[in-house]
Amino acid sequence: MSTATHPIVCKSTASLPAVVHQLRQRLTKLCLAGVPVKAFEVVTQDGIAYLVGAGRPVFAVRLITPAGEAALQSLDELSIAEAFMNGALDIEGDLLQSLRYRTMLSDRHPLRYLAATYLEPLFRGQTRSDEKWIKSHYDIDADFFVLWLDRRIRGYSHGMFDYDDEPLEVGMERKFRYAMNAANIKPGDRVLDIGGGWGSFLEFAGTQGVRVTSVTISAASEKFMTDVIQRRNLPCEVVKQHFLEYRNEEPFDAIMNLGVTEHLPDYKSTLHNYTRLLKPGGRVYLDCYTGERHGMPSFITKWIYEGNTSPLNFKLYMAALETTPLELIEAVNDRHNYFLTCKKWAENLEAVRDEVVSRWGLHLYQRFRLYLWAAANSFDTGTLCAHHMVLEKPCTK
Repeated sequence: MSTATHPIVCKSTASLPAVVHQLRQRLTKLCLAGVPVKAFEVVTQDGIAYLVGAGRPVFAVRLITPAGEAALQSLDELSIAEAFMNGALDIEGDLLQSLRYRTMLSDRHPLRYLAATYLEPLFRGQTRSDEKWIKSHYDIDADFFVLWLDRRIRGYSHGMFDYDDEPLEVGMERKFRYAMNAANIKPGDRVLDIGGGWGSFLEFAGTQGVRVTSVTISAASEKFMTDVIQRRNLPCEVVKQHFLEYRNEEPFDAIMNLGVTEHLPDYKSTLHNYTRLLKPGGRVYLDCYTGERHGMPSFITKWIYEGNTSPLNFKLYMAALETTPLELIEAVNDRHNYFLTCKKWAENLEAVRDEVVSRWGLHLYQRFRLYLWAAANSFDTGTLCAHHMVLEKPCTK
């Protein structure tokens, strides 16, 4: 079965495009390396389908314009991603399966990574750079995120699931209750929420009588959370300030960091700020994606999270932790939970495709569709891992 629309399947190699020949060679190398791959098709603008691999194709790369053909010929991951977002080429069939083949592509944009990771923070400073970069993601219309996040909490970090088909809303609520319990948070406590996003923890805890202070550097996030506080009459506040610059005279009972550690690469400063802001006996709950590699693909740093966002490196983080009095109470692998969360987000987004495209355009839809499925693939294949951790500031004796 072809995933294209009545293509002409080309079995001859006489007029085989060079890029198809290269793809076949690279697929053969993956097979020899023991990577489980399946066949796919490349469908040209005139409808000719070239099979790459043997057997039934699980997806097709459809070239829609000359720009799409040029992007595929480059075998450059960023160029192909941009052609996908612009509608110059499309992936028909199993998008998650197609992302298994990313290792066949190159990512030839080292200067972008080096500038974002080293040069800009050096000259501009980390906090000023973050204030610039945050607009690439969180200053998008909040209504866009609300369409595909869970409908109860709007959590923008991974849920915790008892089984794979469990609804996103159930897994997200379980995770938030778990985080509250792990940090020993009770009604009346003062809790610092780092990077409050769309008010998920602020509203969840605030409705239970917890006094939450959410810090954010996103104007859109600040406005959204302020509206939530006023509408629900919550005992909470929002402060538009970078966490590393935030100061408060009265220490907090707990600190909540849901998915912001990746954007705080200065581990030592972050952990020392935890120490300063916590009461003795207070706890930090944090979750994040983790990995040994520092840095992210060019598609991520250009179109999703500009700047020096990186997976948490356990070795470096533990070394920084040793310079503080904080103790590691718990560290749990959540990789499968993060895979399930991204998969459910991506499916939610695809379910509202028409509304998203009509309101914000094809580019934004394809941009986040690719991001969410790529993240799901990374967690599913182990390219990225994920953990949650609990830290505690010991009581003084």
